[in-house]
Amino acid sequence: MFQTIKLAKLRLSPINVRTVEDKALAIEPLAADITARGVLQNLLITPVTKPRGMFEVFDGGRRLRALMLMAERGAIDADTYDVPVMVLKADTNALSETSLAANFHQLKLTPAEECRAFLHFLGKDGDIDAVASRFGQTRRFIEGRLRLASLAEPIFDALAKGEITLDHAKAYGCTENHDKQMRVFEQVSRYGGYNADYIRRMIVQDSMRSDDPIAILVGEDAYVGADGRIERDLFSAQNEDRWLDPEIAEQLAATRLEEEAARIAADLGVAWIRPIATENTWEASSKLHRVTVPPRPFTQEEQVRVEELEARCSVIEIEMEDEAISDEAYAAFEAEYDTLGEERQALHDRPRILPDELKPHVGQFLKLSRKGEMVLDCDYYSETLIQFNDAGEVGDGGNAITIGGHGGGQRGGGDTKPQRPEAVAPGGNAISARLFDELAVQRRDILAASLLGHPGLALDYMLFAMTDAKRGYGQYGTTIKAPGPQDPQIGDIGAGKARAYLAQAHEGLDASWMDGATDVERFEAFRLLDDDAKAGWLAYTVAVSLEAKPTYDARQNPMQNRIASVLEIDVAAWWRPTAANFFDRVSKGSLLALLDDVGGPALSGRYASSKKGEISTSCEKLFAGEAIVEDGVKDKALAWVPNAMLFLDGASEAPGNFEGGDDGSNETAIDEDEGDQVGDAVVDDATDVGADSEALVDG
Repeated sequence: MFQTIKLAKLRLSPINVRTVEDKALAIEPLAADITARGVLQNLLITPVTKPRGMFEVFDGGRRLRALMLMAERGAIDADTYDVPVMVLKADTNALSETSLAANFHQLKLTPAEECRAFLHFLGKDGDIDAVASRFGQTRRFIEGRLRLASLAEPIFDALAKGEITLDHAKAYGCTENHDKQMRVFEQVSRYGGYNADYIRRMIVQDSMRSDDPIAILVGEDAYVGADGRIERDLFSAQNEDRWLDPEIAEQLAATRLEEEAARIAADLGVAWIRPIATENTWEASSKLHRVTVPPRPFTQEEQVRVEELEARCSVIEIEMEDEAISDEAYAAFEAEYDTLGEERQALHDRPRILPDELKPHVGQFLKLSRKGEMVLDCDYYSETLIQFNDAGEVGDGGNAITIGGHGGGQRGGGDTKPQRPEAVAPGGNAISARLFDELAVQRRDILAASLLGHPGLALDYMLFAMTDAKRGYGQYGTTIKAPGPQDPQIGDIGAGKARAYLAQAHEGLDASWMDGATDVERFEAFRLLDDDAKAGWLAYTVAVSLEAKPTYDARQNPMQNRIASVLEIDVAAWWRPTAANFFDRVSKGSLLALLDDVGGPALSGRYASSKKGEISTSCEKLFAGEAIVEDGVKDKALAWVPNAMLFLDGASEAPGNFEGGDDGSNETAIDEDEGDQVGDAVVDDATDVGADSEALVDG
């Protein structure tokens, strides 16, 4: 029977089918709704014997929780508040079944119905805050539902019919522009398989995020004051509002940067301060010369002290070489040596102060950090080559040396463009500088290992590099007359298949000539080796001379790429991408773009909602051939390596020009058969390694 019962007389029945936590039941919004409209549906209750007069609610647990929350907050009085109920008396099984039936047959509004309903309520009074309060929702939630209600009609119809999900609708709703919505909707409808993230990226590609460094620098007030338009993303937890007029923001940012640059230039007295709206100076400084300011010259007292320290350290070194010295004396000398060494280092670490005479010739860059802060770059640059004489003064003759750039020299020359093909990850984003360096070293190892079996080609390469270098500076990708190459400072990246092959080949070389006590004895012993042994040493020496990369930034060496094309290197046979060496190091968007390239939208769509780490692990299995996928997808995955590991024909043909140009294909090709009088194999029967490099790769 229907009646009302005081709230204080009600408690939740243990047989109520809803057992999840209050937070998951959305009690707060329901309490707000009851506050606005009261209890609209009766609770189902049954009397209990102890204590007398009490009732248990076996259906309507959410409403009871909401009422109890209101009572706790003092909104209602539990002793006087009347709750509409229906009293049923039956055994436990029957009541539990009734509870299940009452909940089982409830049908929630579809997202489309919900959106139209909120639009209807707003049409009554136009007060978004009032509607939000009555339904216990935030203003942003109501605005989001209203945005969905105003979607382009075909998109809203697709939502109403269940042809697209609510997430897809939210992605279209990140813009109010129906033309953009329909352009993307038609493309997605035509090809299918696109996830919500991909739809959102397609819609917002011509705008600027509100957390872009330029946007942070400018500020929303200044941007809107200059008639800039903002489109709110009502469906993202992050601050992903879009600025629809990025050119306005860029102009405002440029003005602020230029004003600050002019002020700093006047304060410092340098030739120029150039503003750039980015953290990286490599493109802006590519045609300039980096200037390393020399340290302050030694004073007479400092010079005398340095000579005293060096003399005393030499004495200590001789004393410590005495085998008869006691442990206590050795420890004392060692402690003194360390102390003197620290003092000597402190004297050498003199401050670098920009000389007044150099200020009219150099400048700096005013950068923009990721947090939108204007930051002055610490490096100095010059449009012309700056030289210093032995006294550290500006000069242009005698014993002048060039300061700055690579290894203390200059840096510059040539046009540069960002996003060289070898430095781009799947999806178009640039890979990090460290990852490029790591891949460059491993790629170099592959070329080196492949070169072992071609001493004739190695000889041609060596002779060309040595001869041509005499005509002027060139980037040949080898240190022929120098020790081992200076690899990027990336730490230990592990020994890959190519590096292991190089080590194995070295063990198989004839090293008997090394037993000589003097250079002449070793030289004479080396002369007695047969041609095959010499050929092995030749190829190995050239192989381990290869540089990983020619400059500080992300480029490949065109000479190395030409050598690789002659060798027809299959990089995928030597190196496979893993989570550690690649997938963990690029963005989630790049991984999804890669999956889309390999397996289409159906494959990338599977992982759209997965976490970055999960996608990375799945990619490692897929690109190792361990995942269960279609044969065509597997073949593509096993053949894929990032551009940074490929030997690209037109990559970095000249410094600063990643578009390349003539790759030399019309020139006389390098003939791997020329020079074979030295020998056709690096390590033959005598070494039992590397005679067939392809066999080792296949293994």
